[in-house]
Formats: sequence, structure tokens, C-alpha cells
Amino acid sequence: MLNITTEVNGTEVVIYVEGRMDTATSPQLQAEVDKHIASADKIILDIAKLEYVSSAGLRVFLTTDQGMLDKGGELNMKNVPKAIMDVFEMTGFSDALTII
Repeated sequence: MLNITTEVNGTEVVIYVEGRMDTATSPQLQAEVDKHIASADKIILDIAKLEYVSSAGLRVFLTTDQGMLDKGGELNMKNVPKAIMDVFEMTGFSDALTII
């Protein structure tokens, strides 16, 4: 199960992600990001309550980052739990993503 809450502050969008991101649930986050990517200058993914991320979830993070970079915007990952940071470090995402 994945819960997503979004706050829009002008051209900055904060998306709070809670639960598990896997093959079944990652399309939910992709759909939410897709709603905002064209109009946002900055997307912040607050993943403090993300419990698990699979390769499908990592792909959403990567495509969002690339989409924002392509348009001159930025993606920031915020409040990354240790278990998720371990995955980021093992996969090299800790170097590819902006973690605040």
C-alpha cells in the first residue's frame, strides 16, 4: 500500500510518500509526479515514511529526476530513511539524486 499527499506552493511541489513502493504501487507515484512535472520548478519527495522501495520505485525516482533536469528544474529527496539510503548507496542513487 502506498499513500501519497501533495502540497503545491507556487512552482514548488512537495510530495509525501508513505508505505511500500513496488511494481504494484509505483505507478501511483508516477501518476502524481506526472500531474506536476510540467509546471513545477522544484519537486521535493519527502520519503520519511517510505518503508520499502523496489527497482520499479527506483525507476520512478530516476525518471522524475531526469524529467526535471531536462526542463531545467530540480528534484530533491528529503528525509530519506536509513533502509532506503542503504538501497540508494548500493545502487549508486545516492550519487545521482539530490538528497537534502
